[in-house]
Amino acid sequence: MTLKSTLLGAVCMAALAPMAFAAGHEGERGRDGQVNIIYWQAPSIMNPFLSGGTKELEAASLVIEPLGRYDETGAPVAWLAEEIPTVENGGVSEDLTSITWKLKEGLLWSDGTPVTSADVLFSAEYCMHPEGGCAQASKFTGVQSIDAIDDLTVKVTFSAPQPNPYGPFMGAQSPIIQAAQFADCLGARAPECTEANFAPIGTGAFTVTDFRPNDVISLAANENYRDPSKPAFATINFKGGGDAAAAGRAVLETGEFDYAWNLQLAPDVLAKMAEGGQGTPISAFGTLVERIEVNFSDPSPDLPEGERATLMHPHPILSDFNVRKALSMAIDRPLLVEVGYGQAGRPTCNIVPAPAMFASETNTECLTQDIEGAKALLEEAGWTDSDGDGIRDKDGKKLSLLFQTSTNAVRQDFQALIKDWWSQIGIETELRNVDASVFFGGDPGSPDTFQKFYADVEMYANNFDGTDPQSYLNERRCGSEPKPSSQWQGENINRFCDPAYDALLDELATTGELDKRGELAKKLNDMITKESMGILPLVDRGRVSAASTTLGGVVLNVWDSELWNVADWYRIKE
Repeated sequence: MTLKSTLLGAVCMAALAPMAFAAGHEGERGRDGQVNIIYWQAPSIMNPFLSGGTKELEAASLVIEPLGRYDETGAPVAWLAEEIPTVENGGVSEDLTSITWKLKEGLLWSDGTPVTSADVLFSAEYCMHPEGGCAQASKFTGVQSIDAIDDLTVKVTFSAPQPNPYGPFMGAQSPIIQAAQFADCLGARAPECTEANFAPIGTGAFTVTDFRPNDVISLAANENYRDPSKPAFATINFKGGGDAAAAGRAVLETGEFDYAWNLQLAPDVLAKMAEGGQGTPISAFGTLVERIEVNFSDPSPDLPEGERATLMHPHPILSDFNVRKALSMAIDRPLLVEVGYGQAGRPTCNIVPAPAMFASETNTECLTQDIEGAKALLEEAGWTDSDGDGIRDKDGKKLSLLFQTSTNAVRQDFQALIKDWWSQIGIETELRNVDASVFFGGDPGSPDTFQKFYADVEMYANNFDGTDPQSYLNERRCGSEPKPSSQWQGENINRFCDPAYDALLDELATTGELDKRGELAKKLNDMITKESMGILPLVDRGRVSAASTTLGGVVLNVWDSELWNVADWYRIKE
């Protein structure tokens, strides 16, 4: 099988298909007034390079854009680029060691200045800076150099063949930022550039007119947007905060808002809201997995600041594989799905649940709860209840854990159930929930972010853009954990590190044959779930949002930003 018979070739054939959008009415930009969007997890920044939170990625996608992105089927489509580079069209070298992007002609930033290859180059420099703590650094893994061929052309050269070269500049996680605006924001100075981080100059359909962190974002149509008839809406009122129930009611019952994101609600609650008739729930399955991350580092507040929650100090309890496995064995995942998601969820043991070619079929042991087996495992490992208080201990250390997550009714239900199951096997659990805007924010000074991980275990969900999990799996590479030197940014949230895993990542990066890539991805998935129990997947979640009955053009996309085609939204006229 040749290099052309790779994932690259298969994916890019789909990329040549035309994009399909719900048809709107052509006309004057801003003709439909205001659209109201509500995200109950409020964005804290408009720079996705400084936050791994989905809420930041999606809010920022209204303003800053990548060269290419993924459509609602997961196929790559050109965005700021003329076309998706492939081997067939000469954009990707025959040996898969380089990819060449060409910008569309005439692109302008929202301030009226031209978009050039210098901006693309700078975006890479910004994220690849060793002191910048870029939350999307895995997108640039394997990049040897990036060069501007001319004002509109950029060539990315890899240190080895890349069967999937669509890491840099693809999807909402890797947008292009303006070099002029961020010139003084490289490295450790990145978090200090408040004006740029809150109101980036962009190429998207909208520009920020007012940004209130963890609250409201006001946006206006970009007068320099490349299509003179878009966007149809003149302004966006982007409300953040509250909870999923209030967001759902605001669209489905009261009609106060036009679009509500991520309605993480019990199925009966969502169905009752939909009876209001003001909006319609929309859903699709992608790669979103609710999981528990198990901290491999010690988060004890007794440690000096700067050493806490770093690999300088292994976790005193959770470094024991038997404890991690017992935690997983005690959980009834099918019941969690029934309680929290109904038909919008599926129990899973995989961190990569889709596409099917990458999803491990043999990693199913966790789907059956085994309380007695978990008790026996802990007993054999020396964790016994020596004083009869119901809590196991070993070498003077109590089996007591702090379990944190964001504030949300479904997550608090999950916490309560999991605490009860863990108590049945002799584990004491303290529960903490943090406002989602803070928990998923990127503030390096906050002790409550999911990246800083000042707890023993934590629960949240995330996914990856596109259909290839290479960059996503690469997040667990040794050295990519959040730490003080990276402004507490980094993708390796649980501080997992295994040289064998890294070696397998390197093999995946140079493997082109489809079936072999699938095999490697499954092995990597199993290493961080079944074999290490460092991540405990719970639910393969369908993305559920809601749109007003008067809002047209919405195409739910679970492979990229949910707001990917906001330029095509319009008001349905009665």
